[in-house]
Amino acid sequence: MSLQAKLGDALTLEKPWSARESWRVFGIVAEFVEGTERLECIQPAISIFGSARTHPDHPHYQLTEAVARQLSDAGFSVISGGGPGIMEAANKGAFYGKSPSVGLNIQLPHEQRRNVYQDISQTFRHFFARKYMFIKFATAYVVMPGGFGTLDELMEALTLVQTGKTRKMPIILVCSDFWAGIIDWFHQVLIRDNFISPEDMDLIQIVDEPAQVVDAIFRYYETSGFEPSAAERNIQLNL
Repeated sequence: MSLQAKLGDALTLEKPWSARESWRVFGIVAEFVEGTERLECIQPAISIFGSARTHPDHPHYQLTEAVARQLSDAGFSVISGGGPGIMEAANKGAFYGKSPSVGLNIQLPHEQRRNVYQDISQTFRHFFARKYMFIKFATAYVVMPGGFGTLDELMEALTLVQTGKTRKMPIILVCSDFWAGIIDWFHQVLIRDNFISPEDMDLIQIVDEPAQVVDAIFRYYETSGFEPSAAERNIQLNL
């Protein structure tokens, strides 16, 4: 078969896929619209991240539950990924607190188990739509120990704040022993090689106790308040 014939066959096969991709856009837009409308009432809110593999008897699970409970009682909605592990601990702590527990669930090839501690539950097919909601509605990021997914969320938050693509907010790492290695690497490699600036490290706070998380957030906003300014709202529109 000639190259021209093969190219013709490829273009013929491409047409149904192109149509499917075009229609897929409407599904993506629907997720953004539905998620935004559903979550508009939850502010101020804190997004909490951590491992889905952490069991309820693990100290990190219990610490996360305590952090979420104190945040909820302090008046913050708590947003998690809606699944097991640290996500469940975050939802559970908030569920028994005074403010809403929010789960942003994701459809996976092997279905994620939705935890039962959700006052508000929203399910997404697309990771990027879900990740947008974590950032858009967050007043602060609280990052517990976790794996690739947790590190992905942390690095995205740092990148968006560093580049001015979202409002500045506290990014709080909990469990100093867990985070010590990567923080040392930031200093010893990234700053040394000028991949980040020394002041970029000011974006991160590291704490160990639930009360320190709440105090860090209130201290950050004590002069500006939690409501985004007009300039910050414009930034969020371009997120």
